Amino acid sequence: MVRTQIYLTEQEHTQLRSLARRTGRKRSELIRAAIDELLAHAASRPRLDRMQRSRGIWKDRKLSEFQAVRDELSRRV
Repeated sequence: MVRTQIYLTEQEHTQLRSLARRTGRKRSELIRAAIDELLAHAASRPRLDRMQRSRGIWKDRKLSEFQAVRDELSRRV
């Protein structure tokens, strides 16, 4: 492991210390678990961003255009 120093607000420090006492886990363990969760969430974020950006790109298209594509595909099968 690599040692890293961070600064916490008084409130963060107090809450972290309290959580460590309640759970019986070390503060460093709680911090690593939180970082792991953040990184896992961030890894899935680009896909979600692309999906959200694509939302509505077909909203101005007429349904008949879709039907024409479907009809063409049906003829090929």
